Amino acid sequence: MIKVIICDDHALIRRGIRDTLADANDIEVVGEAADYADLRALMRRLAVPSVDDAEVDPRAGQPTGCDVLVLDINLPGRSGLDVIRALKDEGSSVKALVVSMYPEDQYAIRALRAGAYGYVNKGADPQQIVNAVRTVAQGRKYITPEIAQMLVESLTMPVSEHAHDKLSDREMQTLVLIASGKRLGDIAEQLSLSPKTVSVYRARVLEKLGLQNNSELTVYAIRQGLVGD
Repeated sequence: MIKVIICDDHALIRRGIRDTLADANDIEVVGEAADYADLRALMRRLAVPSVDDAEVDPRAGQPTGCDVLVLDINLPGRSGLDVIRALKDEGSSVKALVVSMYPEDQYAIRALRAGAYGYVNKGADPQQIVNAVRTVAQGRKYITPEIAQMLVESLTMPVSEHAHDKLSDREMQTLVLIASGKRLGDIAEQLSLSPKTVSVYRARVLEKLGLQNNSELTVYAIRQGLVGD
């Protein structure tokens, strides 16, 4: 039985993924988390080597374990990519599968480089998520044809052709959210950051991309296909 934890800050999304996986008789959802803190507590209860936890509390009881962590990128506090890197650094056996609203060309390569075993868009066919969980549980990467093409292109291009590839994960999120029409206060609330911190990310994005204001940033994002026009 493949044991899965779902981490997403939207209860309806978690319910949808849980219902999708429930149709597979070889997959069991053993827990849900809304953010990093919830995930850490859940993994401790399940006696799974957890983010920032070198040892499992011996009072936690019989280990339930987890094979696959299905998580979103856009989590409050620490992002999904931060969680993946932490798991990788700790040598955790839990395999991360990103299920995100962001199109593959925005975050798939970033997620794989961070240590994810696969990337699926939330708008994909539900069966694709089931297939991805099964593939990842076997220790294999789940790669769609679109991601495979991007990987090939990245290997054949020694120098990045996109200025936004220089952005950090949080800077990239800030870019996409601003270009989508979000105000700094809304972005701060969504990412569980202070407005001042978001302003710093915005300033860094403008500097790295050589832009002057939000209007130019939005035009750039649209031309690069990072948001819809």
